[in-house]
This record gives sequence, structure tokens and C-alpha cells, in this order.
Amino acid sequence: MSRLGRKLNRRHFPTANTSRGRAQDRARVAGGQDHEVRYEAEQERVSKSKVRETVKKVGNSRKKVEANLEK
Repeated sequence: MSRLGRKLNRRHFPTANTSRGRAQDRARVAGGQDHEVRYEAEQERVSKSKVRETVKKVGNSRKKVEANLEK
């Protein structure tokens, strides 16, 4: 592919440089994602299994999970 062709493709397919969706993503805890469970467990000083149980119990809202873990 020529250099010009690559430049044209980049214009039509921009990379995701927006913050759209990031706030929504931070408001949730993905119980199936090990890195998110590990982060939440470290923040609340509980085990990863406790975080997973809490996500199943109260849902994936970060506020609800953290409130339930603090009890």
C-alpha cells in the first residue's frame, strides 16, 4: 500500500482519543476481570473472592460494592 493510501485510511478510521464511556466504565466493577477485582480488593483490603461475592450480591455498581465491603 502506498504512503498516500495509508494516510487516507487513517483519516477514515480515527483512533479512539475521546473520553466517551470512561466515566461509565469507572463506575462499574467487572467481576470477571481479574485486574478490576484485584484493584478493588487492594483498595478495600479484602480478598478477591470477597469482591466477587459482593459483585454477585449487589451488582456491579462500584459505589454499592464499596459500601457493602465497608460493612
